[in-house]
Amino acid sequence: MQDKEVLGGPPWLRRPLPKLGRPKETPVARMSVQSTHPLKPEAPGLPPGIPESPSCQRRHTLPASEFRCLTPEDAVSAFEIEREAFISVLGICPLYLDEIRHFLTLCPELSLGWFEEGCLVAFIIGSLWDKERLMQESLTLHRPGGHIAHLHVLAVHRAFRQQGRGPILLWRYLHHLGSQPAVHRAALMCEDTLVPFYERFSFHTVGPCAITVGSLTFTELHCSLRGHPFLRRNSGC
Repeated sequence: MQDKEVLGGPPWLRRPLPKLGRPKETPVARMSVQSTHPLKPEAPGLPPGIPESPSCQRRHTLPASEFRCLTPEDAVSAFEIEREAFISVLGICPLYLDEIRHFLTLCPELSLGWFEEGCLVAFIIGSLWDKERLMQESLTLHRPGGHIAHLHVLAVHRAFRQQGRGPILLWRYLHHLGSQPAVHRAALMCEDTLVPFYERFSFHTVGPCAITVGSLTFTELHCSLRGHPFLRRNSGC
């Protein structure tokens, strides 16, 4: 049986209509991450099965590797990465989805994301604090008049771990903070096993952290952004 022709118009428009079939469905897996090195790394593409999320909407041209501050639109992608990285290990997340949106709305300039072809693969989220030491309230508050950047979370997608991305991202983040005159110091809390990692970036222990989460206790570390090594030499990243 012949295909029907387009009706109306001159004869040269009367071409057979294509047969329409049901579009094929491609299965996808949920995106989920934590971190870390070589400077100026080659940017691998996303492995099969990782879907594009709101933070990786296609443009005509996407940079292979890009660092930028996060926006509230990146919150879901960030939470998926963080949840997989922390829940399986600690049973908790440093920040939950509403808190991520909260900080990315109030102080997006204190965040930094690493994107591969438009998709978020690693990130840091911070906020300002105005006391000498971290307190329980610093987990959820942003103090615009403060001079201490509280690093809430550093996480890397599981498919991009063991590649040196954590150190690169942290180095860039400290450089990013150093370019903001109002920020004099960075502060964070971590488990004792992670202290040596942060000491590589000039963080120093100031003592046990006053913050506890359930039965978990932490060490508090600070890093002065005045005269930090990244301000004295080109990091190359």
